[in-house]
Amino acid sequence: MSFIVAIDGPSGSGKGTVTPALAEKFNLMYLDTGATYRCVTLKLLKEKIAFDDIPAVQKALDEIKIEFKKIPKPKDCKDEHYEPKRVFLDGEDVTKEIREADVAKNVSPVSHIPEVRKAMVSLQRKMSEGKDVILEGRDIGTNVFPNADVKIYLDATFDERVRRRIKQNKEKGIEMSDEEVRKNMETRDYNDAHSDVGPLKKAEDAIYVDTTGKSIEKNISNIAKIIKDAKKKHNRIEESYVMTPETTCKKVRRKLTKWFLAGLYHIFYRIRRSNMQVLNNRDEGYIITANHVNFIDAAAIILLHHRPIRFIAKADLNRIWILHHWSKMFNIIPVKRDTGDIGTVKLVLQGLKNKDVIGIFPEGTRKGMEKGKDIKNGAVYMAYKGKVKIVPVGIAGSFKLFTRVYVNYGEPIDVAKFKTDDPNWLDVATEEVMKQVVKLSDVTYYKNYKKAQREKKKQEKQK
Repeated sequence: MSFIVAIDGPSGSGKGTVTPALAEKFNLMYLDTGATYRCVTLKLLKEKIAFDDIPAVQKALDEIKIEFKKIPKPKDCKDEHYEPKRVFLDGEDVTKEIREADVAKNVSPVSHIPEVRKAMVSLQRKMSEGKDVILEGRDIGTNVFPNADVKIYLDATFDERVRRRIKQNKEKGIEMSDEEVRKNMETRDYNDAHSDVGPLKKAEDAIYVDTTGKSIEKNISNIAKIIKDAKKKHNRIEESYVMTPETTCKKVRRKLTKWFLAGLYHIFYRIRRSNMQVLNNRDEGYIITANHVNFIDAAAIILLHHRPIRFIAKADLNRIWILHHWSKMFNIIPVKRDTGDIGTVKLVLQGLKNKDVIGIFPEGTRKGMEKGKDIKNGAVYMAYKGKVKIVPVGIAGSFKLFTRVYVNYGEPIDVAKFKTDDPNWLDVATEEVMKQVVKLSDVTYYKNYKKAQREKKKQEKQK
């Protein structure tokens, strides 16, 4: 599982300085996304391609080859500004060339061409695939990697950023007047903020870091603390995909924990259940699909049934130590939402093969149906692949302390009965399952069930 750090911010905020240092500190692959746009700009300039000639731009993008290589300084090299991390464009070393004034003036308009943006985002994702990576740019956390493990937004005052760029140019031997730097940065700031494609903006979950007046070492130290903490949480998530062995010690701890928590649950929520016998068959695995009304509603199913039930829960919960501990104890299956998590599918199918009961919330989030969210069809898909039935479950109640919570189990549904040659069969089957879930989540269902049970017993006595 790759670990991705996304650093965004305006030009001169310190991204290009702190990112390589952080990459080395945490052994991450450093991908200079800005260099990819500079390479495209240089190619267009060299081949004298007009920026508005989209067919020609697209042809150049189809042919372009960008590579990053680490090459130690040759013994006979007299360049005091030599950079060991080299950038190659179509096989040619352009490390210095892409930083010169002509490219710097034109990289902003080039990076705002939709075709260029699309191609570079695809390239950046491909370069990062399966690796622990740190990237910096203007839309890494919002567009390129919206699911990055760490998102940081670097910023500094405009004057500070201008001073840094002037100093940087002098150090690299780039000739550009102070006034040119200021005007170039003003233009770039405006273009970046008002771009129709990948505009510069802080991601909602990004951590804001103001680098104004701070030394490079201090900025690196501050960001390193953020990454270190995120890395620990990431490792917990990674560990959660490996199920711990079912040792006697683990079983005893789970039994005691389950007994204790179930007792509290009964006291606080006065649980009422119906038709639980559908899960008594230990010779079969099932998939439970339930409505999701509260963050602890899964516990009503896991804790209050003698048969072990493994729920699928968002992987981010493992960032919290105690939840990670319980997750391992109860064999919870983690999932990275909206990512097509293949690891989760494998764990579910293996569990079904072992005749486990798997719990899934097709809504994907609390009160998903109420919010108008799309219902996920993963439960039906995995029931079909695992050749098991689905048990619909309805949960009703406010989950306010000392009020009643109802958990109603429905009759198993065999998804194989649906016409699987229909391209929409997954959605059709999911809709049918959710209709049963909605029916079961009505409080009156429990009352009618109990009434029917009483009538049945009465008739049996009369016989």
